Amino acid sequence: MKSKLICVLAAVYLLVSACSEPTTAPDYSGVQVTLKSADNGDGTYTNPIIQADYSDPDAIRVGDDFFMTASSFGCAPGLPILHSRDLVNWQLIAYASPKVMPEAHYNKIQHGNGIWAPSLRYHNGIFYIFYGDPDFGIFMLKSEKAEGPWSEPLLIKEAKGWIDSCPFWDEDGQAYLVHGYAGSRAGIKSILAVNRMKPDGTALLDDGILVFDGHDRNGTVEGPKFYKKNGYYYIFAPAGGVSTGWQLVLRSKNITGPYESKVVMSQGKTEINGPHQGAWVSLAGGEDWFLHFQDQEAYGRVVHLQPMNWKDNWPVIGHDANGDGTGEPVITYRKPAVKQTEMISPESMDDEFNGDAPSLLWQWHANPGLDWGKSFPGKGVFRMYCQSSAEGSVNLWDVPSLFLQKWPAVSFEAVAKVKLSLLNEGERFGLIVMGQDYASVVVENKNGELVLNEITCLNARKGSKENYAGDFQPVSSDLFLKVKVEEGGICHFSYSENGLDYKSVGLPFTANTGRWIGSKIGFFAQRKNKINDSGFVDIDRFTMN
Repeated sequence: MKSKLICVLAAVYLLVSACSEPTTAPDYSGVQVTLKSADNGDGTYTNPIIQADYSDPDAIRVGDDFFMTASSFGCAPGLPILHSRDLVNWQLIAYASPKVMPEAHYNKIQHGNGIWAPSLRYHNGIFYIFYGDPDFGIFMLKSEKAEGPWSEPLLIKEAKGWIDSCPFWDEDGQAYLVHGYAGSRAGIKSILAVNRMKPDGTALLDDGILVFDGHDRNGTVEGPKFYKKNGYYYIFAPAGGVSTGWQLVLRSKNITGPYESKVVMSQGKTEINGPHQGAWVSLAGGEDWFLHFQDQEAYGRVVHLQPMNWKDNWPVIGHDANGDGTGEPVITYRKPAVKQTEMISPESMDDEFNGDAPSLLWQWHANPGLDWGKSFPGKGVFRMYCQSSAEGSVNLWDVPSLFLQKWPAVSFEAVAKVKLSLLNEGERFGLIVMGQDYASVVVENKNGELVLNEITCLNARKGSKENYAGDFQPVSSDLFLKVKVEEGGICHFSYSENGLDYKSVGLPFTANTGRWIGSKIGFFAQRKNKINDSGFVDIDRFTMN
């Protein structure tokens, strides 16, 4: 009798426990990454779904949630983690790597180096990210939650020029990794290789075999992603170059090949250049979709979403007008069929700097120094300290302490409210548009007086010197600094001492790309000499609209 009672009580407990399980999805709080939602509000969307520089996107579905990561190169924090419930509306929720590893190497500016084309996967209850660093090899991170905390990047294969890595776990428990080669480091390119890997992802078990050579018709093949369907192993890989290429798919019944290939999406008659490098995502209801980037030069590599269908066990991405199996990108299309949508309102992307950390949108141009800048929640500001110029530098190209974020729209305005405490001769602070060319509205301490001007630097990467646009204007320590960006990347700087009446500064400036990234916007604080008490600037508010 006692044992029956125990069994009944146990059954009741299990039933109550099951009923008490949370029925709502986790709340992934984050920040929007574009000023204007791609969601049209009528069941359709318009590409690009992310009008911001999230290069080489890779995405997965876990239950009813979608997660994405992207290349972050030498910027810190690195490996952004984005979340969506419908593949159209995305928010930035975390970074997987607070610093770029090896730390000492990336404490210095490393334009275009670092984290290349990461892959994001979910296997046996664990999130994994694999990426290639062209100078060090293949790294792996893992986490039980997409928002982290993530493990520190582990170097699983030391190698020069190995890039764009993606893992695959087969049904028999065996694990593999596919990757490409950077010709600038390895001396070879346009080929793909597959390695056997430990099932826990902590090491590669061999030096790999070649599975594809694209030199004949698919030069610069890179960025491979590994999948399996209907007994076929698929490798999705872009070819033909970032701005001029196409999406290639390889398939084989054997993971080591031989692989046959087919172009499944190209620019065709559209204006969407280089449509490739991305992620195949399957919905719970069976629909297939493909995310990829488009190179928009100063605006960076923005993200598009394409429908994906199947024909004779080949994927067809986009709209296949003539039925040849090669699609073209769509612009406006119906949204994916998901259980829950979450339209993000096009609100201003403001940062009031009232918390313990700035908005997730901010990144440093290298691993941050402890004295570059800190949140000051008691004052509701972010305080930046003037940093000494790098020895031998003639412009800001070699300065790592740039506090920047991606452009959020084709046209927008950014306004910063600041209070300047430039204590020493030669200290300066600026609101900057940064790329291989850059321009800034800058305030300097000259002979104990604060003066304002515009600086420009063309071909900064090649060591060009800065130029002032005109006469210096005396200003007060409390200022509003503004830049208005028009379509085409044309920037107009201005300032105000009351937040209402703005005066133009300098000449219009046309932005261009950084090294593998789009133009960015943000701040710098600099001094010429090393002293024991730096000047500083308090950033009280930053608004984007």
